[in-house]
Amino acid sequence: MTTAPARTTGARSEELALAHLQQAGLTLLARNVRYRHGELDLVMLDGQTVVFVEVRYRRGGRFGDGIDSVGAHKRQRLQRAAASYLASEPRLAQRACRFDVIALAGSPEQPRFDWLRNAFDAC
Repeated sequence: MTTAPARTTGARSEELALAHLQQAGLTLLARNVRYRHGELDLVMLDGQTVVFVEVRYRRGGRFGDGIDSVGAHKRQRLQRAAASYLASEPRLAQRACRFDVIALAGSPEQPRFDWLRNAFDAC
């Protein structure tokens, strides 16, 4: 079960990641979209490309960085959730899409961003 401080840190990480991505020119379409298969943290547009963004925060590198934490099972859940999202948004279904991971590390007050575009193939 996720604790309240973990949820707060997660929400704060998503806010910081969203601001970072918007500053880079991406446009928000949706956030925290939940399906039976999984959840999409952020759905954004980068030009005409639909971008599914997984946000990860790791305070330290003891267990690897945030990008390392998106394993095969998590990728599969993201792919299924993205397919459900695209099925519910016919206007976006024919556009190119990609999966990005944005990892935040360090202190929540001044995190470091590591943005991996096209982190894995699926679309």
